[in-house]
This record gives sequence, C-alpha cells and structure tokens, in this order.
Amino acid sequence: MHPLRLVCLAAGTALAAHAADTAYLFTYFTKNGEDGLHLAWSADGYKWEKLNDGKSFLAPTVGRSKLMRDPCVVCGADGTFRMVWTSGWNENDIGYASTRDFITWSPEQEIPVMASEPTVRNSWAPEIHYDEKRSEFIIFWASTIPGKFTETAGASESDYNHRIYFTTTKDFETFAPTKLFYDPGFSVIDATFLHADGHHYLIVKDETRNPPKKYLQIAECDDLQGPFGRLSPPFTPPGLWSEGPTAIKIGGDYLVYFDAYTAHHYAAMCSRDLKTWEDVTAKMSFPDEGTPVRLRHGTVIAVPAALVAKLRDRPASSATAH
Repeated sequence: MHPLRLVCLAAGTALAAHAADTAYLFTYFTKNGEDGLHLAWSADGYKWEKLNDGKSFLAPTVGRSKLMRDPCVVCGADGTFRMVWTSGWNENDIGYASTRDFITWSPEQEIPVMASEPTVRNSWAPEIHYDEKRSEFIIFWASTIPGKFTETAGASESDYNHRIYFTTTKDFETFAPTKLFYDPGFSVIDATFLHADGHHYLIVKDETRNPPKKYLQIAECDDLQGPFGRLSPPFTPPGLWSEGPTAIKIGGDYLVYFDAYTAHHYAAMCSRDLKTWEDVTAKMSFPDEGTPVRLRHGTVIAVPAALVAKLRDRPASSATAH
C-alpha cells in the first residue's frame, strides 16, 4: 500500500493511529463555480481556514459551460488525488483531473457519462470513491432522464426527477457502461459515502419539492455497488433545506457537513452512533461565511499534514488551466 493511502482514507484505524500526521482538506466552489477549485484546511474538522488567500487552485476548461461545481476528491491506492466535478447545469458530461499536491494538475478531461441517453437533462454532483474490493474507482451522479420514473414526475423544481447513476474505471481511459446506481423511490440528488469502521454509509438528499422534504438520510451497505439497506429517518434539522453533504469520521465523531442553502450558510451534524445526531453548526468556523464567496458543495478528506503545510507555505496565486 502506498504510504499516502493510510491518511487519504477517511476511515479506519489507520487515521486514528496517525492522527498527529493528519490534517483535513475541504474542496469546494464559490458562487456559480466559474473560477474553479477552492481549498480550506482544518486540524480538527471544526475550525476551517481558506488556502491560497481564497483564490482558486484550478480553473475549469471542459464542458460547454466551463464550470467547476461540486468538486469531489478521493485519494487512490497510488497516492494520487482524483477529482470529478459538475461542468455545467444541463450537460451529459462531468469534469475530471488528477494531482499529487493540488498545485500541479493533469490536463482536464471531459467524461460523457450520460452520452448514451440523448434526452438527459443534467449530470449533477458527481462523486468518486476508491473501491478496494475491485481495485477500481466508482463514479456516481444525479441525472434526470425524461420519461423515466413517472411515478415521481413533477416532484422536484423545473420538472426535474433525479436518480443516481454510476460508472467504474481503473485507468480513466476506459469506463464501464453507465447503469442505475440508486433509486429510493423519490427524486434523489447529492449522494455521498461515509466510510467508517469497515462499513459504507450512503448519504442522500430527498429532492422532493411537493410536499417539501429537502433533508438528508443514510442507508448502510457492505459493498459500494449495493444493495443498500433501509433509509434512516431524516437527520438534518426540520425545515432546514439541505444539500451537498460530505462526511468523515474524526476520532469518535461521525461528521456530516452540508450546505443549508436557503439559509445561506454551511452547517454540520455530529453523531457517535449514526442514529442520534447533534447540530454542531455553532461549533464550526467556515471561511467567508455570510459573503458571496462562502463555501459551496464540496468534499472533506483526510490528507498528510505535510501536504497542508506545503499548501499553507506556498505564496498565493491565481489559478491557471491545466
């Protein structure tokens, strides 16, 4: 196993054993995602500070709209960080790039994940995770395909009716045919995994507008491709419309960060058993809260503390396309 792999995994005993050498990165976007990738860091998962003086680390170049929304990052078995993102509001593709240090990046790549569905309306909030069982990456996202899942037609705004789809790859050159990943019986977006204690927990947002739901729930699974267990009751505060969850276990705490987007702030929930939840938003400190460049939907990952130190010591500079 590559040495970085021990701290890139956001779960397991490796993190606990190497806590002093671990820091946390928050990959996020601001505004509409037009200027690319932003990073914040934390030593404890509660106090977050922006890096690069709040400037972007990578400018978007792929997709018709050339946006970089919902950036999701995972560390592979070789210590390389792989990132996918939403490249536009109404497109059949997503963006992809890789890096070892968040400074030097591979050329950006357009992955037409829904090209087999000519009427698809969108490819939103892609997530990437490393599947150790199969030695491959799994990528999943939310899409609306008109005419499918008619039992929930009209449940979301603008006639969207999402389900989660996925593909897999070992080399980011060849991708498995896209398949349905998760259909909970309602319009669902913003799926993400929490990996902890040898288990996988799929966190999803119920996107139903009528009647309003807009909350987060969890389903456990033993395999990254399912099957998934029964969904938990909603665990985000009632009436607080939530989106873009990202989750990690730090010490004994399961932390789920999310965008309380109608309230225009970031929020967080904490649990010790994934059943009883505490709203810990007041204990959090996020950069630029209350401003137009506040954090938006991203990913929290564990990384070597030395990597964060290098990013903190680097003179601030504006992003360039790679």
